[in-house]
Amino acid sequence: MHNPKIIFFDIDDTLYRKHTDTLRPSVAEAMRALKAKGIITAIATGRTPAAIPEKVWQVIEEAGMDLLVTINGQYIRYRGEVLEKHPLEREKIAEMCVFLENCQIPYAFVSEQTIAVSESLDYVEEAMSKILPEHPIDKDYYRQHEVYQMLAFYPPAQDDQVNAEAHRHGYKTVRWHERSVDMLDKQGSKARGISTAVAKLGIDMKDVMAFGDGLNDIEMMQSVGFGVAMGNGHPALKAVADYECPTVEEDGVLNGLKALGVID
Repeated sequence: MHNPKIIFFDIDDTLYRKHTDTLRPSVAEAMRALKAKGIITAIATGRTPAAIPEKVWQVIEEAGMDLLVTINGQYIRYRGEVLEKHPLEREKIAEMCVFLENCQIPYAFVSEQTIAVSESLDYVEEAMSKILPEHPIDKDYYRQHEVYQMLAFYPPAQDDQVNAEAHRHGYKTVRWHERSVDMLDKQGSKARGISTAVAKLGIDMKDVMAFGDGLNDIEMMQSVGFGVAMGNGHPALKAVADYECPTVEEDGVLNGLKALGVID
């Protein structure tokens, strides 16, 4: 029997299948059961609030999720108010843009309001189509807006080249698509966001559970009291999780919570 005080859920391929725009009824059922038990539910996602799908917003509202750890922990909201935020330094962004342009790598800026891409190319639009199909094209967006994360669009063959430059600027990259990575501060992660958020609520990390599937969930799995990897998750995540539940299509969240004795 596991008795967490709060459970954080990733969105893509944990609660929601972005490639099919599917959110199974079992997700809402799980949230209702957790609420009946008095367990707090929260979101921990790489998405900006502006890119959270409507189907997920409905679950958030119905479940009364007051706590949203978004943009990989760079932007945290509690009860509609900003709890903490970590914008990137404009000077570093400008330097990174010069490097990416010299490498002919398109990029994007992630704010709480939108995601602005540097140029509209087929592979950029394909990646963005499942995240935020309607978005501005503005390579100078960062000059007038707070940016919490960048995206860079390139294949794994360029990982070493880009990672070395990102590291030099105090950034790290986390791949989320065959042609794109998240780029954020080295210290940035869902784990940092969760730690900050639960401290404000007076909850110890040992009383935190989290569900996830991707590479950007690894630090989260390693820092919470109990980490659950989806059956459809990345092998590297499964390797550090405490438990593996079924896939999204197999109602993984609901059945995982039941198997762990969190809900009946």
